Amino acid sequence: MLENEGIVKRIVTSTIPPTVEYLPTEKGLSMAPILYAMKTWSKEHNYS
Repeated sequence: MLENEGIVKRIVTSTIPPTVEYLPTEKGLSMAPILYAMKTWSKEHNYS
């Protein structure tokens, strides 16, 4: 879902065994302020 929405990019290596890496896109990185605000809110309200 995150890949389909352009939030992360999936990179598969051709190594043996193959590995998969997910990296944030510019769109994904633009969500950082929202995610940090949610983290702060959860700490203030004792959520883990």
